[in-house]
Amino acid sequence: MSRPPLAKERVLDAFEAILVDDGDRAATMDATARAAGVSKGGLLYHFASKEALEGALLERLRILVAEDVAAIEAAEDGAIAYFLRSSIMQNDPLDRAILAASRLAQGGKDAAGDALRAIRDEWARVLRPHARDETALNLVMLVSDGLYFNNALAGGSIPGPVPEGPELDALIALVEKASRDGVDAPSPAISPR
Repeated sequence: MSRPPLAKERVLDAFEAILVDDGDRAATMDATARAAGVSKGGLLYHFASKEALEGALLERLRILVAEDVAAIEAAEDGAIAYFLRSSIMQNDPLDRAILAASRLAQGGKDAAGDALRAIRDEWARVLRPHARDETALNLVMLVSDGLYFNNALAGGSIPGPVPEGPELDALIALVEKASRDGVDAPSPAISPR
């Protein structure tokens, strides 16, 4: 008798949730089986080792990022606007997969660190044609990081400023203008010696 196809996803969901909530050390095979509501044998049927679970999680992340990149490329309001709006954490599947991979990377898993760097490279690749130069691209990426980070803090005990509505629209317009037109940076002051 074959196992239901959802069992494998349920196990992967449980592993991801444990990583996000409790970290890499807590994400054991036994804890994952319990959280998924399957026997250890049921878990091993789908994932022979913790490394296999980690690989499946990183593959899930790769697929979600590919979907995100396609959405960035197709965004009606523009790639940069879409990217910045989607940088505000929504606790969606991509956010959870990124957090879980981050927990693996924090636990010293090189493949997770490599996957996170590859995501950033992929986002940069799709945004590069919409930015005037590498400095403008860095601006977009760093504002995205700030939105994500502050939004993550806002959910915890340390509130971070997360613009919404017209304030977010104004921020996006400013970043788009700067990434398109550039910013005249003031010349550094030269002090007499």
